[in-house]
Formats: sequence, C-alpha cells, structure tokens
Amino acid sequence: MDIAILIFFGINLLFITYIVDLEQLVIADPQHFNYPLWPPSKLVDLVHWYGRNFDPVLMARPAWWRATIWIDALFFGPFYVFAIYAFIKGRNWIRLGSIIWASVMLTNVTIILFEEVQGEHASPALARVFLSNAAWIIFPLIVLYRMARSVRPFDPASNHPEK
Repeated sequence: MDIAILIFFGINLLFITYIVDLEQLVIADPQHFNYPLWPPSKLVDLVHWYGRNFDPVLMARPAWWRATIWIDALFFGPFYVFAIYAFIKGRNWIRLGSIIWASVMLTNVTIILFEEVQGEHASPALARVFLSNAAWIIFPLIVLYRMARSVRPFDPASNHPEK
C-alpha cells in the first residue's frame, strides 16, 4: 500500500500543488490574465478548461477557496517532500505530520465538495467532480489508518498486530 501512497504524494507534489494550485495563485482572474512563466501555458489552459466545463468554483476563486490553495502550496507541498522521503526510508517521525495532513485534507475536501453540491458555484457535473476528488478522500483515510495502527508505523513488529 505504501507504493500507492508514494505515487499519490508524488502526483500531488509535482502536478496538483505546484501546477494546478500554483496557477490559481499566480492568476487572480482567469478571465483576464497574461500567461505566467510557470505553470506552462498548456497546463494553465487545461486547468481553465476543467474549471469552465466541470468545476465553476475553481474559476470563481472565492476567498475561502484561495485559502485552501495557500494551505496546499505552503504546507502540503513541503509535507509531500518530507513524506515521500519518510515513507521510502521508513521514518516514524512522519506519523504525526501524516495524521495532521490527512485531517486537514479531509476537512478541506469536505468543504470543497459541499460547495460543489450546494454552494454558490455548484458543479454542473457533480459525478465527474466527485470522481476527480475521490482520491483526496480515499488516500487521507488510508494514511490515517496506516499511521493510527501504531506509534511506530514503519517498525516491522508494529505492522503485524497480535491476534
């Protein structure tokens, strides 16, 4: 299961946090902007296409939404770097950070999905948006389970509870 978590963290680090989310920090108004140096224009266009067709809140960018993006860029991005290292090397010190990350991620995604269903910027393609966001519910739950089983989650003896 750790390989799936590592892939998820890697995608978040390399694509979601510093391309998709960064686009929303460097382009305040997606209706009137000049392409930034980063992210690349093709990826900016991809984000805008997805927002226009499926996810209106992504294009509206209300203050609460931008706050979640800043949390992602300032806290989750660095977390992914440390977590990838810790999961590869089996470092138990990542346990508390993983629990905090998963808790905040679940909170943010719950708020975002509530907006998608009933908010001012509700999605016209709810099933697609839910499927697109499912990993951000599933993986935090997996990480919470993985880290809650033991105070030393990477010690071999801790991963085989006595029967």
